Amino acid sequence: MSPSLTLIGVVPLVGALVVALLPQGKDVLAKQVALATSLVVLVLTLVLCVNFDPQGDRFQFVQSYDWIRAFGVHYAVGVDGIALVLVALIAVLVPVVLLASWDDVEALTEVGTEGSDAPAAKRKSVRSFFALLLVLETMMIGVFAATDLFLFYVFFEAMLIPMYFLIGSYGGPRRSYAAVKFLLYSLVGGLLMLAAVIGLYVQSAKQGPGTFSFEALTQLNLSHTTQAWLFLGFFIAFAIKAPLFPFHTWLPDAGAEAPTGGAVLLVGVLDKVGTFGFLRYCLPLFPWAAREFAPYVIALSVIGVIYGALLAMGQKDLKRLVSYTSVAHFGFIGMGCFAFTTQAGTGAVLYMVNHGLSTGALFMVIGFLINRGRSRFISDYSGIAKVAPTLAALFFVSGLSSLALPGLSTFISEFLVLVGTFERYTVAAVVATTGIILAALYILLAYQRTMQGALSSAHAALKDLSGREVAALAPLIALMILLGFYPKPVTDIINPAVKVTMQEVGAQDPAPTDVAKPAAESK
Repeated sequence: MSPSLTLIGVVPLVGALVVALLPQGKDVLAKQVALATSLVVLVLTLVLCVNFDPQGDRFQFVQSYDWIRAFGVHYAVGVDGIALVLVALIAVLVPVVLLASWDDVEALTEVGTEGSDAPAAKRKSVRSFFALLLVLETMMIGVFAATDLFLFYVFFEAMLIPMYFLIGSYGGPRRSYAAVKFLLYSLVGGLLMLAAVIGLYVQSAKQGPGTFSFEALTQLNLSHTTQAWLFLGFFIAFAIKAPLFPFHTWLPDAGAEAPTGGAVLLVGVLDKVGTFGFLRYCLPLFPWAAREFAPYVIALSVIGVIYGALLAMGQKDLKRLVSYTSVAHFGFIGMGCFAFTTQAGTGAVLYMVNHGLSTGALFMVIGFLINRGRSRFISDYSGIAKVAPTLAALFFVSGLSSLALPGLSTFISEFLVLVGTFERYTVAAVVATTGIILAALYILLAYQRTMQGALSSAHAALKDLSGREVAALAPLIALMILLGFYPKPVTDIINPAVKVTMQEVGAQDPAPTDVAKPAAESK
């Protein structure tokens, strides 16, 4: 018997409560409880994955209970292949983040941050930090598992709260600005989506009992005008969350100022809610509007790929560089979502997973470097590989995965997106391919400038990674290599759900062209 999604979501919430109620001074125990809780969630999620039948019902492990009966609101959860792999990504990343962040709060308290807008003493609660990470885990699982639109919206907004406090209380020098900007952008998008959710409910009430059930909403008969307006409400909210160009401007600030663990979950998971929303809600609920707006979304995605890569090349701040690389990566994912081919759609979902692994590892390695060198600027580092070869090696592998080197996981997903997009939007796919070249430049240049060259005297005593830090990175590196050579277990889960989504939007894969037939006929 497999565990329920509710159990998997509640366990970290209970763990957060236990951590928060521990007596002051029990910081080590708080960390141990948080890590043990996240490992329990990981085990339960693995059991869920083993029991998932890719050829079975679309939504599995379903639970549904009346919540607000007067408005047709239910506590309804379930996962298809798309949601399941993202829940699994959360289950993998959270214990990794907890282990990587083991001493981060003490380092902030002891050293502080130059130019900070609040005393370091106000940011020293280890219990609060680890409790917030566990609460965030519950909210992230809930947003991917919800099959009631109102419940999805609740989790969509609620997950902003722990992330806001993680950035605002434990972030860098401009943490208050970054936290408020992140919150305001997200709230504006959320309000647009709320208006669209209400509009969708009103339409359902006109055609029968008002409902927020995802499966019931896909059966509504909406006019083209209604579809267009409701699609835009959802799309802008998800484009901000992703973020997709030109709604991306909050990400470099939030990613740069967030603590390392918060940045990994922000870029590795929270942002995936936007691209997940494209596939789960924008396409099936508004198929006509999705097809009509697809060329414009593809254009924005291609611009994002090139724009994000060019800005990443010009960054002096390591964390902002990684944040801008994510803008480029989300361009690829957005392109895959709206190319309307099974290959591109599967590639987009796989890209969400692989981006979480590679960018998560990259943020962690850079966080370890910054904790040692006390600077985020590339120009302050040189020759680090001479004193920290393990750190340099893991930086290199993580960077190669981010630039989609064959043999590492991101390559497979990027290849599927480009091949699938080429079948419908040839020019867009060709232009987006230049992003691969730019990615090689910004990653390899950053590595060369920080890890190679002459070692500065200021970093002569810089320590290499500890056993704990290597242990935190090891699962991500292992998954990058494993999925780079053998992605089939994951694609087998994703494929059926993507095919159903393509059917709902009325898209069929282009038929292969038989180039030999005309030649034979001419004879």
